[in-house]
Amino acid sequence: MMIWSHLLLAVLAGGLLNLTPCVLPALPIKLRSIAHVVGHGARQRALAAFALLAGTLTFFGALALATAALHWTWGTLFQAVSFRAALALLLTGLGIYSLAGRGMQPAQWLYRIQGTGYAEPYFAGLLAAVLSAPCTGPFLGGVMAFALTQAPTTIFALFTAVGVGLALPYLILLARPGLLARIPRNGPWLRRVQQMMGLMLLAGATFFATTVLSERFSVLLWTFWLSALAFWVVRGLVVGPGFGARLVPTVVLAVVAVSIVAIGFNRGGDTGHGLPWQPLTERALIAARAAGHPVLIEFTADWCINCKVLEQTVYANQAIARAVAATNTRALQADLTRPNAELDAHLRSFGGAGLPFAVVLNPDGTIHRRLPGLFTVSTLKTAIETSAERSRVNR
Repeated sequence: MMIWSHLLLAVLAGGLLNLTPCVLPALPIKLRSIAHVVGHGARQRALAAFALLAGTLTFFGALALATAALHWTWGTLFQAVSFRAALALLLTGLGIYSLAGRGMQPAQWLYRIQGTGYAEPYFAGLLAAVLSAPCTGPFLGGVMAFALTQAPTTIFALFTAVGVGLALPYLILLARPGLLARIPRNGPWLRRVQQMMGLMLLAGATFFATTVLSERFSVLLWTFWLSALAFWVVRGLVVGPGFGARLVPTVVLAVVAVSIVAIGFNRGGDTGHGLPWQPLTERALIAARAAGHPVLIEFTADWCINCKVLEQTVYANQAIARAVAATNTRALQADLTRPNAELDAHLRSFGGAGLPFAVVLNPDGTIHRRLPGLFTVSTLKTAIETSAERSRVNR
């Protein structure tokens, strides 16, 4: 029965991936694919759903084979600079098309399948699956850690289940004509939404481009994107045709403002007290164990969006810095931006299968708490403090 419970968890984990920052750039393409079949018959919707699921499973099937044959961990594909560069270029093109009001336009010969645009939902499913690879959502870390210890057939089944979960919300929308009929197909406000989605695609492109280029170019790219966002918001507020069209940039502006305030509040208002990170090495682990110190290990990478979210919120919070200092916890960091066999081995040994991943070790080197995916300041603070308390009790 264990395999069935893991398959159900894999479907749930795949569905929750839709809520991670990694997959959000694929949202405009998925929504456009769904909007194209509004008002069509059950057969057309079923074919669109099959195409979207096929695109998702194309990637997860290939990833399952690579995992079984090459012992990849979740996100290994993004360690290739050429892959991240190609993805940045692809998202840039899609973002510009959306801003221009054209959305995604694949080659016209691809639309001849059954006479409609089934290439678009296939591509939407494929892109969402690719973008999900750098991040682990809730439950996914445990599922992938289990998968890496199983036979190739089980690995393939678990990866397929994750793909089904990722596509499931959109399959439900395609199966429910009543829900689809509520999606407007035209109007000024809908064009604003499409342009907003284009900006989201460009943000994803900018992020992946910054993992390839130098820091100087990264600052220029983000400055350009923020300038484009500001121009779009101001233009929409001033000259938007109608209340609905003006409402979209207003909501976007509010979301950006609230996000900035929330991040600033969560960081405790003072960013000058970051954790004293040291590189993760076997020597550092041995030294911490010999000195009787608890250990916090963060596995991260430049291409991991969720890792950056944690670093800008949880790890930057003063409460975490105080807990680390009060308990004499050693903070070690493993950077998996590029392939590193030694760090990959450490990730597996601690029960991790993808990024982000953190682990708190007791002073004797045993695992106290694994933290896969996103987590809160309170969760990490409690793990650090209880590890130190347990060590004092054992003494």
